[in-house]
Amino acid sequence: MRQAAGRAVPVNGRTVHVEESGSGTDWVVFEAGGGMGRTCWDPVTALLADRTRLVAYDRAGFGRSGRTTTRLSVDGLAADLVAMVEAVVPGGFVLVAHSMGGLVARRAVEGLGPRLRGLLLLDPAAESAPVYDTFDRTAAKVDRSLGVTQVLFRSRRLARLAGRDLRRLFPADTYEAMLAEDFVPAGIAQTRKEIRAVAEAIPRFRAEPPAPPACPTVLLSAARPQKGRGRHHAALTEHRRRWAESLPDGRFETVDSGHLIQAEQPGIVADRIERLLGRSGRTSLRGA
Repeated sequence: MRQAAGRAVPVNGRTVHVEESGSGTDWVVFEAGGGMGRTCWDPVTALLADRTRLVAYDRAGFGRSGRTTTRLSVDGLAADLVAMVEAVVPGGFVLVAHSMGGLVARRAVEGLGPRLRGLLLLDPAAESAPVYDTFDRTAAKVDRSLGVTQVLFRSRRLARLAGRDLRRLFPADTYEAMLAEDFVPAGIAQTRKEIRAVAEAIPRFRAEPPAPPACPTVLLSAARPQKGRGRHHAALTEHRRRWAESLPDGRFETVDSGHLIQAEQPGIVADRIERLLGRSGRTSLRGA
């Protein structure tokens, strides 16, 4: 049964819902991808809870976090991440981020400073890849599609039908929580805001890239392409590899998985977290 308890943490004039679990002296913080919240990390946190303190949260306006009417930006989301960490985590930690969350995490690196012991990125957005040359137009198309979805998701039956692929990837209680919190009109509205924020961030990331992380960094790239990006998959993978290998202490790996690596290969994710924490990696791996 997934942990249902959590608390509201004030960040920059709003609140985010934070779940803390696990035990031990090592800390790990999780940043979800677009359209998802804290629940997407359940398959990984279950493998680490007996020896690690774990922090997963919903970004402002999403899931159980407080609603916000302010215009979102990746910089603002990164500032929220930094503020949340300062309020919740007492010392050093490893940061794990997925997809769009990789942009948020990379922008937050400078604000997190030397407390960041390691960074693990799962199939992150790679702003330098050609697919992002016209992402503003892509985002506009996605927004129109999500506008229809936002209306349709007033029907719980249609929401369940649309989320059926996630049912095979996540535990039943996690899936039900996602349906109740994420696949609702308010959740889709927030996802639309986040996509627009990413579209606005891409040119800025290209013009002024975030400072590279000084901590050990691992990038896991999915071997199977994200839906709709088959023809761009090889270029995305190559740009992720170049970025990871440009770092002082970066490592790139391709993983036998689709985009949701934390759900398809939680053992590999947990193992890489263990290694970034300086432990040998005691979780059993699937496909490592």
